[in-house]
Amino acid sequence: MLIPKTESSLFGFAMNKRVKLSERMVKSAQPREKDYHIFDEEVRGLSLCVYKSGNRAFAMSYRFKGRQRRYTIGRWPEWSVTAARERAKVIRRQIEDGLDPMEKRQAAMAEPRIADLVDRYQAEHLPRLAARNASDQKSMLRRFVMPSWHARLVSEITPQDVDAILVEVAKGRPNKEGVVVPTPIRANRVGEVLRKMFNLAVKWGMRPDNPAETFRRLPEVERDRFLSPDEINMIISVLDQCEDQRGPDIIRMCLLTGARLGEVRCATFEQFDLERGIWTKQASTTKQRKIHRVPISDDVVALIRKRRAALGVGEGWLFPGDAEGKPVQDLRRFWGRVRRETGLEDVRIHDLRHTFASLLVSGGASLEMIGKLLGHSQAKTTQRYAHLMDSPLRDGVNRVAGIVSPHVRAVED
Repeated sequence: MLIPKTESSLFGFAMNKRVKLSERMVKSAQPREKDYHIFDEEVRGLSLCVYKSGNRAFAMSYRFKGRQRRYTIGRWPEWSVTAARERAKVIRRQIEDGLDPMEKRQAAMAEPRIADLVDRYQAEHLPRLAARNASDQKSMLRRFVMPSWHARLVSEITPQDVDAILVEVAKGRPNKEGVVVPTPIRANRVGEVLRKMFNLAVKWGMRPDNPAETFRRLPEVERDRFLSPDEINMIISVLDQCEDQRGPDIIRMCLLTGARLGEVRCATFEQFDLERGIWTKQASTTKQRKIHRVPISDDVVALIRKRRAALGVGEGWLFPGDAEGKPVQDLRRFWGRVRRETGLEDVRIHDLRHTFASLLVSGGASLEMIGKLLGHSQAKTTQRYAHLMDSPLRDGVNRVAGIVSPHVRAVED
């Protein structure tokens, strides 16, 4: 049943004697010192390759444009004789239609996969972003995209695939108490990352279109938490009692400037012109990745002078951390203690930024002014504070009414 080595061969194995392959024959075929093939008599070119290691696989041998080719169909027993024979028939039809199955496979193997796209996105695009933003995007890609897409071709991802991932993200995961909290905002952020990544894939020639261009954005309920004067006083009272004033001064500065936590935490003495009262935030620390110059109050100037006196230096980190050469790294534990002691469990550090904006509005500042002070790159970001304008406007019309009303009543009398 096996083919004598003396017979004429193609690729070094016999072609003039063929047998009908069966599962029993495949199982009983014994390995030799060298790999050899047993050819099927039903489909021309189909063979079982018996490797010297004892493994077995089905292959399809053919000639295309004068070139001898061998196409590996798959390993046995993952591929049965019947399945291999059906696949060989498809390959034979492709050859008769003038297509080379081997070239098609090689092209598919060379085509970029999602893992390749993610690697290039992280290497070329993320370094342009702020460190925290880049880290967050890496986390989203690692947790939500790579587990199910890493081996898929970039070209085969569809809008339906994008929506399926976003639906899973929006479902949320159990928290410490085992309660599953939906996360629609997180899903939208993942959608924005995918849209940017596939835009770059189009630019890099990996595919012609963007499957995430019109991803289904979920409704978001923006959080608007503003501290009242009494709540501010409660926080300041707790801060004053702390022995280590690095954390408290960071919180004070967030409240006094409306800056993001990362901007304050990574601030250096060199960024401040205390004589002119100017803070020049470096592009590497701002979310918009641009230099941002803002005026600072006398209280902020005094806070910086206090930091300089406490450290005995006038350069380097304003808030040096415990690790040498680095600023303070994490305030979650400290802020958690502040929230517990004040009873303000729902207040985030970022809410200090909203409070700063609300105080500006109550003082009569315009939305344009607020946007410049907060470093908003888009006007729509500042619009979230528009409803706060009602209070000073109402005070203004009441003042007008206070002046006009007595005279109106006099005319009526």
